Amino acid sequence: MALKITDQCINCDVCEPECPNGAIYDGGVHYLIDPNKCTECVGHFDEPQCVQVCPVDCIPSDPAHVEDRATLLAKYARLMAIGTENE
Repeated sequence: MALKITDQCINCDVCEPECPNGAIYDGGVHYLIDPNKCTECVGHFDEPQCVQVCPVDCIPSDPAHVEDRATLLAKYARLMAIGTENE
């Protein structure tokens, strides 16, 4: 399941650099997560890094993007393949 950032976000900028997939971006009012890039850090870390550093606890699972671990691993593999093609 991808994560999402709620409107409780205070734009503290700590989550964006922690995302290994570049899924977090400044959405103007608050940060947002691209569900096509979010793997909940599966393939990189044991826990989502953005959730670990968020000081206001505003990054829950996104029920609109339910994915199991196998799907997240496949997304991770696809994102890594795309990344290596650009090198």
